[in-house]
Amino acid sequence: MSQDQTMNHDTKRNIWARAFFMLLMSLALHVSVTLILVVTVIQFVMSLINDAPNTRLLSFGRSLGRYLQQIVYFLTFASEEISFPFNDWPSTET
Repeated sequence: MSQDQTMNHDTKRNIWARAFFMLLMSLALHVSVTLILVVTVIQFVMSLINDAPNTRLLSFGRSLGRYLQQIVYFLTFASEEISFPFNDWPSTET
């Protein structure tokens, strides 16, 4: 088998592995969007009750936003890095 055929075979194997991870990340995206809805409603209610947003939910919302960004970057081939649970949860720091 020549080097070109070996590279082509490895590339095809890698694209199928990526497709599997893309499927997993798509599921994580859907769960995360549902979680955003829940956090949004809770944050709204907390703001009505306390006249200020909950700081823990603010922090979680920021990190969840970064997580969604990482997923979208991976799904659109803008990044090769697979996000949580295959890497650390994104921090709220810039």
